[in-house]
Amino acid sequence: MAYQDIQRSDARPATAAGYDAGLRAYMLKIYNYMASGLLLTGIIALFSAQSEAVLSAMYTFEGNAITGMKPLAWIVMFATLGLVMFLSFGLRNMSLVAAQASYWGYAALMGLSLSTIFLTFTGESITRVFFITAATFGGMSLYGYTTKRDLTGMGSFLMMGLIGLIIASLVNLFLKSSGLQFAISVIGVLVFVGLTAFDTQKLKNMYYQLSGEGEWTGKIVIMGALTLYLDFINLFLQLLYLFGDRRR
Repeated sequence: MAYQDIQRSDARPATAAGYDAGLRAYMLKIYNYMASGLLLTGIIALFSAQSEAVLSAMYTFEGNAITGMKPLAWIVMFATLGLVMFLSFGLRNMSLVAAQASYWGYAALMGLSLSTIFLTFTGESITRVFFITAATFGGMSLYGYTTKRDLTGMGSFLMMGLIGLIIASLVNLFLKSSGLQFAISVIGVLVFVGLTAFDTQKLKNMYYQLSGEGEWTGKIVIMGALTLYLDFINLFLQLLYLFGDRRR
């Protein structure tokens, strides 16, 4: 991604203690943005699932079952993709305010997209899988933050797996194969568990290349939050398919 082309700076905090404090503050900002984005997504998803007006504007129904997507649903789906690409490739040239607005806009649109999970799965199973996801994400992110092992090689393998998942998911939009979806979910869990550790280490290493506080550092924080947000959301969705209880 474009935000990875950071030039190494010789600027360093005066003491190791100051450096460690700066790193912790930097990572805490990323996690706070990520958690706030997840909260916004959850609130909008829950509200949308309970709004007949929102659901009828986005989907067609036969009884209580969704049978198709209306133009608004397609717009929301492509808008989320567009915002990710906008942030990834235009981060250096946009303002910090624009980066923040894009992040919050993405979280809000994702909430609209995820409203259907409340129609498909029981509230109890959604809550259970959310906490499973949080525990798994937290453990792998902690591993990525603390491990001395270089995860770069694993990251390249995981990115290839991610591309394969995207292609398989697109194919299954037309095939609608439950067997293929099960395989996608199992592999998806493994991929996003690994990406959580890899991305956390990558974000930690980026701090070594930053010269301190400033607009560019703020934009890296936003992009880092989006990266971990996507790892969490995708891990949650794959686990939900595997372990969620569907409504009758």
